[in-house]
Amino acid sequence: MSGEVARYLSQDHRRLEDLFQRATADLGHIDNNAYMDFRGGLLRHIGMEEKILLPAAKAAKAGEALPIAARLRLDHGALAALLVMTPTPSIVFAIRKILESHNRLEEGSDGVYEQCERLPEFDSAAILARLEKTPPVAMNPYSDNSIARDSARAALDGAGYNFDF
Repeated sequence: MSGEVARYLSQDHRRLEDLFQRATADLGHIDNNAYMDFRGGLLRHIGMEEKILLPAAKAAKAGEALPIAARLRLDHGALAALLVMTPTPSIVFAIRKILESHNRLEEGSDGVYEQCERLPEFDSAAILARLEKTPPVAMNPYSDNSIARDSARAALDGAGYNFDF
Protein backbone atom coordinates (compact mmCIF):
# COMPACT_ATOMS: atom_id res chain seq x y z
CA MET A 1 0.00 0.00 0.00
CA SER A 2 1.38 3.35 -0.99
CA GLY A 3 1.93 5.98 1.64
CA GLU A 4 0.45 9.44 1.39
CA VAL A 5 3.64 11.07 0.06
CA ALA A 6 4.03 8.34 -2.57
CA ARG A 7 0.41 8.74 -3.64
CA TYR A 8 0.71 12.54 -3.86
CA LEU A 9 3.90 12.51 -5.93
CA SER A 10 2.71 9.64 -8.16
CA GLN A 11 -0.55 11.47 -8.84
CA ASP A 12 1.49 14.51 -9.79
CA HIS A 13 3.39 12.31 -12.26
CA ARG A 14 0.05 11.33 -13.87
CA ARG A 15 -0.99 15.00 -14.08
CA LEU A 16 2.33 15.93 -15.70
CA GLU A 17 2.13 12.99 -18.12
CA ASP A 18 -1.33 14.14 -19.20
CA LEU A 19 -0.13 17.71 -19.76
CA PHE A 20 2.91 16.49 -21.69
CA GLN A 21 0.76 14.23 -23.87
CA ARG A 22 -1.68 17.04 -24.62
CA ALA A 23 1.16 19.45 -25.37
CA THR A 24 3.01 17.10 -27.69
CA ALA A 25 0.25 15.07 -29.35
CA ASP A 26 1.08 16.80 -32.63
CA LEU A 27 4.83 17.38 -32.82
CA GLY A 28 4.29 19.63 -35.81
CA HIS A 29 2.35 22.01 -33.58
CA ILE A 30 3.19 21.85 -29.88
CA ASP A 31 0.38 23.20 -27.70
CA ASN A 32 2.27 26.00 -25.97
CA ASN A 33 -0.29 26.51 -23.19
CA ALA A 34 -0.24 22.86 -22.18
CA TYR A 35 3.54 22.73 -22.56
CA MET A 36 4.01 25.78 -20.33
CA ASP A 37 1.78 24.13 -17.70
CA PHE A 38 3.85 20.95 -18.04
CA ARG A 39 7.13 22.90 -17.87
CA GLY A 40 6.14 24.79 -14.74
CA GLY A 41 4.65 21.67 -13.18
CA LEU A 42 7.72 19.56 -13.82
CA LEU A 43 10.03 22.23 -12.44
CA ARG A 44 7.82 22.45 -9.34
CA HIS A 45 7.84 18.66 -9.00
CA ILE A 46 11.63 18.53 -9.30
CA GLY A 47 11.86 21.27 -6.69
CA MET A 48 9.62 19.32 -4.30
CA GLU A 49 11.87 16.31 -4.59
CA GLU A 50 15.15 18.22 -4.40
CA LYS A 51 14.21 20.66 -1.64
CA ILE A 52 11.79 18.61 0.48
CA LEU A 53 11.71 14.85 -0.20
CA LEU A 54 15.40 13.99 -0.61
CA PRO A 55 16.57 16.23 2.25
CA ALA A 56 13.87 14.75 4.52
CA ALA A 57 15.00 11.24 3.62
CA LYS A 58 18.60 12.19 4.32
CA ALA A 59 17.63 13.64 7.70
CA ALA A 60 15.61 10.50 8.49
CA LYS A 61 18.75 8.46 7.76
CA ALA A 62 20.88 10.50 10.16
CA GLY A 63 22.54 12.48 7.38
CA GLU A 64 23.06 9.62 4.93
CA ALA A 65 21.57 10.19 1.48
CA LEU A 66 19.50 7.52 -0.20
CA PRO A 67 21.70 5.52 -2.61
CA ILE A 68 19.46 6.50 -5.54
CA ALA A 69 19.54 10.24 -4.74
CA ALA A 70 22.56 10.98 -6.93
CA ARG A 71 20.92 9.28 -9.95
CA LEU A 72 17.72 11.24 -9.42
CA ARG A 73 19.63 14.51 -9.22
CA LEU A 74 21.39 13.82 -12.51
CA ASP A 75 18.04 13.17 -14.18
CA HIS A 76 16.55 16.30 -12.62
CA GLY A 77 19.44 18.37 -13.94
CA ALA A 78 19.06 16.94 -17.44
CA LEU A 79 15.31 17.56 -17.46
CA ALA A 80 15.64 21.10 -16.15
CA ALA A 81 18.28 21.88 -18.77
CA LEU A 82 16.02 20.62 -21.55
CA LEU A 83 13.13 22.73 -20.25
CA VAL A 84 15.19 25.89 -20.74
CA MET A 85 14.97 25.57 -24.51
CA THR A 86 12.03 25.91 -26.89
CA PRO A 87 10.49 22.47 -27.29
CA THR A 88 11.33 20.72 -30.54
CA PRO A 89 10.54 17.14 -31.54
CA SER A 90 14.03 16.03 -30.47
CA ILE A 91 13.77 17.79 -27.10
CA VAL A 92 10.31 16.28 -26.57
CA PHE A 93 11.73 12.83 -27.38
CA ALA A 94 14.57 13.28 -24.88
CA ILE A 95 12.23 14.46 -22.12
CA ARG A 96 9.86 11.55 -22.75
CA LYS A 97 12.64 8.96 -22.61
CA ILE A 98 14.18 10.40 -19.45
CA LEU A 99 10.81 10.55 -17.69
CA GLU A 100 9.96 6.97 -18.64
CA SER A 101 12.97 5.57 -16.82
CA HIS A 102 13.07 8.23 -14.10
CA ASN A 103 9.48 7.74 -12.97
CA ARG A 104 10.05 3.99 -12.62
CA LEU A 105 12.86 4.75 -10.15
CA GLU A 106 10.51 6.83 -8.05
CA GLU A 107 7.27 4.87 -8.11
CA GLY A 108 6.22 1.38 -7.06
CA SER A 109 6.92 -0.74 -4.02
CA ASP A 110 10.70 -0.44 -4.44
CA GLY A 111 10.69 3.15 -5.70
CA VAL A 112 12.26 6.06 -3.90
CA TYR A 113 8.89 7.34 -2.67
CA GLU A 114 8.18 4.10 -0.81
CA GLN A 115 11.78 3.88 0.37
CA CYS A 116 11.34 7.27 1.99
CA GLU A 117 8.08 6.35 3.64
CA ARG A 118 9.57 3.18 5.13
CA LEU A 119 12.23 5.17 6.98
CA PRO A 120 11.32 5.16 10.69
CA GLU A 121 12.10 8.87 11.16
CA PHE A 122 10.32 10.03 7.98
CA ASP A 123 7.26 12.06 9.01
CA SER A 124 4.95 11.50 6.04
CA ALA A 125 2.23 13.84 7.27
CA ALA A 126 4.64 16.73 7.79
CA ILE A 127 6.37 16.10 4.45
CA LEU A 128 3.04 15.92 2.63
CA ALA A 129 1.98 19.23 4.15
CA ARG A 130 5.19 20.84 2.89
CA LEU A 131 4.80 19.31 -0.58
CA GLU A 132 1.23 20.56 -0.89
CA LYS A 133 2.32 24.11 0.01
CA THR A 134 5.03 24.25 -2.65
CA PRO A 135 4.35 27.35 -4.76
CA PRO A 136 4.48 27.48 -8.54
CA VAL A 137 7.89 28.05 -10.09
CA ALA A 138 8.67 31.37 -11.73
CA MET A 139 9.81 30.67 -15.27
CA ASN A 140 12.01 32.60 -17.61
CA PRO A 141 11.35 32.73 -21.34
CA TYR A 142 12.94 30.00 -23.43
CA SER A 143 16.61 30.38 -24.23
CA ASP A 144 18.02 28.68 -27.30
CA ASN A 145 21.47 30.21 -27.26
CA SER A 146 24.73 28.26 -27.31
CA ILE A 147 25.08 28.45 -23.52
CA ALA A 148 21.68 26.79 -23.02
CA ARG A 149 22.47 24.11 -25.61
CA ASP A 150 25.94 23.42 -24.21
CA SER A 151 24.55 23.26 -20.67
CA ALA A 152 21.86 20.81 -21.76
CA ARG A 153 24.41 18.64 -23.58
CA ALA A 154 26.65 18.63 -20.49
CA ALA A 155 23.74 17.75 -18.19
CA LEU A 156 22.61 14.95 -20.50
CA ASP A 157 26.15 13.59 -20.82
CA GLY A 158 26.66 13.77 -17.07
CA ALA A 159 23.45 11.80 -16.54
CA GLY A 160 24.52 9.19 -19.08
CA TYR A 161 22.09 10.13 -21.87
CA ASN A 162 23.01 10.46 -25.51
CA PHE A 163 20.31 12.46 -27.25
CA ASP A 164 20.82 14.74 -30.23
CA PHE A 165 18.78 17.92 -30.25
